[in-house]
Amino acid sequence: MAKGVKVAVIGGVFAVMVGGAGYGAYNVVSALGGDGGGSARSGPPSSDEVRETTEEFFAAWEKGDATAAASHTNNSSAAGTLFTAYGDAAHIGDVEITPGAASGASVPFTVKAEVSYEGTTKPLSYKSKLTVVRGETSGRALVDWEPSVVHPELKDGDTLVTEKSETPQIEAVGPDGDVLSKEKYPSLGPVLATLRERYGSKAGGTPGVELAVRHTTREVPDTPLLTLTEGEPGKLRTTLSASVQAAAEKAVKRYGESSVVAVQPSSGKVLAVANNRKDGFNAAFQGRVAPGSTMKIITAAMLIDNGVASMNGPAPCPDTATWQSQTFKNLTGMKANPSATLANTFMRSCNTGFVKLVDEKPLTDSSLTEEAEKRFGLGQDNWQTGVVTFDGSVPASGGPDRAANAIGQGQVQMNPLNMASVTATAITGEFRQPYLVAFDLDDREPATAEGLPQGTANQLKQMMRLTATQGTAVAAMSGLGGDIGAKTGSAEVDGQTTSNSWFTGFRNDVAAAAMTEEGGHGGDAAGPIVADVLRAGG
Repeated sequence: MAKGVKVAVIGGVFAVMVGGAGYGAYNVVSALGGDGGGSARSGPPSSDEVRETTEEFFAAWEKGDATAAASHTNNSSAAGTLFTAYGDAAHIGDVEITPGAASGASVPFTVKAEVSYEGTTKPLSYKSKLTVVRGETSGRALVDWEPSVVHPELKDGDTLVTEKSETPQIEAVGPDGDVLSKEKYPSLGPVLATLRERYGSKAGGTPGVELAVRHTTREVPDTPLLTLTEGEPGKLRTTLSASVQAAAEKAVKRYGESSVVAVQPSSGKVLAVANNRKDGFNAAFQGRVAPGSTMKIITAAMLIDNGVASMNGPAPCPDTATWQSQTFKNLTGMKANPSATLANTFMRSCNTGFVKLVDEKPLTDSSLTEEAEKRFGLGQDNWQTGVVTFDGSVPASGGPDRAANAIGQGQVQMNPLNMASVTATAITGEFRQPYLVAFDLDDREPATAEGLPQGTANQLKQMMRLTATQGTAVAAMSGLGGDIGAKTGSAEVDGQTTSNSWFTGFRNDVAAAAMTEEGGHGGDAAGPIVADVLRAGG
């Protein structure tokens, strides 16, 4: 039974009296009389019920009684399975749980335990919390079951195991030998876990013994929680720059739900990847959202390559433009310019100017798709970066979506990795598939694309320069020296009151792109993130 728990006998009935931290003395009379009529209780659990349920749950957990602990939850089957694994497969014992002060029906607590495996024992300590709810059918006060109650890293379907790791640890290093750990660079956690899963056996290390979270899908690598026996880490060389990664980590902390990627246009090397998200998702590499007006880089390339427009040719910017019954507008406050060139329409990010050009011959419903795939290497699900990525999607679309796609809405989906690559292709004319580890490490074949005619690339680069020095990206790029260029974007998303902020830019031989959910205009949130990364990239 849990420390601080006393049992009293009153009228032949056992009652639990709690003396643990944050609990006080249990009201015995309330315990004996609460269900006297035999009918199920209703409404939220009382503070007394929260105390009793929590203490009994902790007592069973401490004793290692999986069945009893599970019986105090509202999903005894799932809870029982996980608690059984906790003691058996994970080899966790000598559990001591210290509750904190309850806040309503929520109770925080600290777990101290020991993990023992093949003669080695290590201490384990972590914090978690639970919530007590009313059982829907029984009326009992029960712990609302979530795997995270047992350990905060656990999600539905996960389990805990202690065993010799399937792959050795890796010591990821950058080109200059700098060690890239998740402790120093938290955003790299998911990336490093995947690199270890894929390349741990190729990096020359030896496995150790670990307590780890084993996820439902084996495509997701185990999440190590505690190392019992050190193996020998293998050294894995990556393309990541410690200085650019540090800047990226700091930059995304400016705004919540932000992601950024930096690449080297001359080589395709990924220099940095960082996320600041509550859900821990690597949106920088795997996100699938509309890129807003940053898409106009590809659209402008399509117009130039098909002879529809040129940088200094006409691209009028009216207040509105109608395409197949759908009316498109510009950002509030943008003045119409009937004599605008493509460069002017691009640097001001005029939606209507692009919409009016998408029906010009020889363009078809598939022209933007062909440009994205053939020139920029997007949308074919074949990038071999070394980790899992989403490679962009620009589907052939008819109806209003043909125009919407051209301005980065409609059915187009991208992430910061895609848009950093788009910028790299735009300014060099060559598509170099981004990558994190050398291709010859596992004989991967990089994706290929034709790239752009040099004349098209020259015009795109110059239009991006104008955007950074005279257009919508001026404020964000202010103070950056060297050869600079950019494109802003904001993408409207159903259900959001504020648009997503997008920004992509380059400085010398570094290209970067960022996205901030509900960040507003491109220069407001994503812009400063990109500028900070470009500043560090030199």
